[in-house]
Amino acid sequence: MQTLVLRRPDDAHLHLRDGPVLAAVLPATARVFARAIVMPNLRPPVTTVAQAAQYRDRILAALPAGLAFEPLLTLYLTEATAPEEARRARESGFIAGIKLYPARATTHSEAGVGEIARVHAVLEAMERCDLPLLVHGEAARPEVDVFDRERVFLDEELAPLRRRFPALPIVLEHVTTREGVDFVREAPGPTAATITAHHLLYSRNAMFLAPGGGAGLRPHAYCLPVLKRETHRRALLEAATSGNPRFFLGTDSAPHARRDKEKDCGCAGCFTAPTALPLYATAFEAMGALGRLDDFASGHAAAFYGLARNAGTVTLERTRPAAADPVRVGEDEILALGAEDCTWSLRS
Repeated sequence: MQTLVLRRPDDAHLHLRDGPVLAAVLPATARVFARAIVMPNLRPPVTTVAQAAQYRDRILAALPAGLAFEPLLTLYLTEATAPEEARRARESGFIAGIKLYPARATTHSEAGVGEIARVHAVLEAMERCDLPLLVHGEAARPEVDVFDRERVFLDEELAPLRRRFPALPIVLEHVTTREGVDFVREAPGPTAATITAHHLLYSRNAMFLAPGGGAGLRPHAYCLPVLKRETHRRALLEAATSGNPRFFLGTDSAPHARRDKEKDCGCAGCFTAPTALPLYATAFEAMGALGRLDDFASGHAAAFYGLARNAGTVTLERTRPAAADPVRVGEDEILALGAEDCTWSLRS
């Protein structure tokens, strides 16, 4: 097979930022993905339907002419969120869910939830109106080892939440562990997970070993949740390529300026929008599962969120892509991850 034609995919987990960064990174997504579920962790965060509508307008205003792209917005859950906001979100027609960030777990999560019991009233309202809860699944307490944060969150927070709200649709975003895969596969009720391309292709060695195996810290492979052991990567590959509709594509593409990645306390996040679909194809081919990529990329998320499948197609070619050019934002540049590891490229 030298070409691969896929229905235009959905990105079920995307960071676009705002302002000049939004305008700079949006084309990389809109050229490939028909829709994306856009995360709300701006400064200040998107906490109301009115703010989400304004953010959606800014995204559409930044969309280059000739590109068809639908942003689906999310609200940032805080301990001050009113239950009525869930109903308004469901009725809006453009909000896909509400995002739970444990306080201080990741980028711009300072306004997140410190104690889930304090948002039970909102979760009850979401369950009544069938509005999905999108979860950054990490325990953020400083005594929890960074490589154990997902497992601890599952045990302490998500499993009890799943039992308390049996009909609430829940998405475990960017799942990274075997335990997370098992939870999503076996949980009762409407439960799903997004899987990133970088967690499919890279173990935690990618952060600490230079190409060829020499030692060297690689800040552009640093993300939250962090890359895990090879055993967990294999579990993610098996889940993504299994055909199970509970697992679907979510890039978690997260742009940061190069100077903010390559510094003493660098930012977490991998910018993969320009390389995501070739990276996924590379991972699926390694598992002999290219025939299942179309459903993973354009079917499973649409079914979970009650959306029609997209029209149109994208084509991949069996060629190594050229190195992705940095995205320029004023004097800053944003580097994309992974082009050198792809065995497929997008046909222009």
